[in-house]
Amino acid sequence: MSDSGLKVRRRRALRRQDARSVLEGASNYLRGKTYSKVEEGETEDCKKVYLLDDEILLFDVEGSIYPTLRCGCVNSLPAVVVDMGAIPFVCKGADVMAPGITDIKTPFEEGTVVVVRDMKHGKALAIGKALKGSAAIMAEKKGKVIHNLHYVGDRIWETKP
Repeated sequence: MSDSGLKVRRRRALRRQDARSVLEGASNYLRGKTYSKVEEGETEDCKKVYLLDDEILLFDVEGSIYPTLRCGCVNSLPAVVVDMGAIPFVCKGADVMAPGITDIKTPFEEGTVVVVRDMKHGKALAIGKALKGSAAIMAEKKGKVIHNLHYVGDRIWETKP
């Protein structure tokens, strides 16, 4: 039986100073947890990921570090709930549109990293960056409001450490 999962390429341990820099950049997601091993790698489509104690918990987009859906901090991020019709689109990488949002669990400002959850089970579907604040989203109810950075089924999700 073969393992068909994608693998992390170019995996390398970071120097102490570089590891500290990554952990400080992600400190608001990691909530004071300590990790003995910090590695950098990339997915098969060349997205930079960070492995903390052999688990892909962070990824890099244009120089900014974000948590993956595997990161324990997902439960503490501000959450938006989308209706069942939006799920297939979000899980294919589409940005979240305001009409698809049924609830906002925690108020947030523009630029905040949020988790997108499904309406039925409350499962985390995607990590995104808010294009508008929560008050503006609920008031306007139109247009793109969350830029999808990482979602269930993408290359980061499918990659095995």
